[in-house]
Amino acid sequence: MMAAASSMIDFRATIIAEARGWIGTPYRHQGADKQIGCDCLGLVRGIWREIYGSDAEVPAAYASGWAVADRDETLLKGASRHLEPKQLDAMAPGDVLAFRWRPNLPAKHCGILVSGNRMVHAYESAGRVAEGALHPLWRKRIAGVFSFPVPGGD
Repeated sequence: MMAAASSMIDFRATIIAEARGWIGTPYRHQGADKQIGCDCLGLVRGIWREIYGSDAEVPAAYASGWAVADRDETLLKGASRHLEPKQLDAMAPGDVLAFRWRPNLPAKHCGILVSGNRMVHAYESAGRVAEGALHPLWRKRIAGVFSFPVPGGD
């Protein structure tokens, strides 16, 4: 039991280190390449690729705006196909957080929780991947929490 807990802590530390390794990568819509360019989904895809050695899937083209009201929860559905959904109160460093700007709009942004109150995300207005506070404005917009599956885990 103790070895499994230690292994999970090490795995989460790997995710956090990988996320922080993307800091400074320029923002590029639909990009997924460290130091070349990525958006928020590309950041998660790049971390996945580093951990598992290949892409989980390549998404279809998607619009960049928060206000796209297509009503389809494409981001949440994709996350649920590859990541493990969690309850909001169980989120922990190393988890993927998905956000929606307004209650009536689909989730359109994601980031990696790196501590209890900080996340790494590719944010268009910042122009790059950055680490920032998970302040109340962001917290109230969380639409989903997901964990990366442990490689080789059950």
